[in-house]
Amino acid sequence: MTRLGVALALLITVLDQISKSWILTDVMNPPTVITVTPFFNLVLVWNRGVSFGILNQSSVWIPWLLSALAAAICVGLFIWLRRAESRWLATALGLIIGGALGNLVDRLRFGAVVDFLDVHAFGYHWPAFNVADAAITVGVGVLLIDSLITGREERNVEPPQ
Repeated sequence: MTRLGVALALLITVLDQISKSWILTDVMNPPTVITVTPFFNLVLVWNRGVSFGILNQSSVWIPWLLSALAAAICVGLFIWLRRAESRWLATALGLIIGGALGNLVDRLRFGAVVDFLDVHAFGYHWPAFNVADAAITVGVGVLLIDSLITGREERNVEPPQ
């Protein structure tokens, strides 16, 4: 299961960095808002904080602290991945690790994370995000589903007689 998780983490990290490079060099040069559909735009947002822009206007040390925290979380998730016994858990952890690494690379390179996907409806915009953020979100969803299924299976097991 470790190979599956690591392969997925590397794939997500590479896809995330390729998409961000494309956005920075080709699509958003110069920065603009590109309307793709009535509910989806491409934008360029530099997020120096965490989810939803929290801590975005903080000290210059925040990106370094967030980078150290992300690296520590990746190490912890990798240790968990090495113990994973199911494909679902390995997939979830691989997605989360890959997303965390993709955003970590941005923080180390730029001091901020490149976000560019903007979903909106009825005048409300979800905070801009990127491939890494999407992978983390899907990974957490898979992790929750796996824990619910595993928990149900464990509860249905009858004790030995």
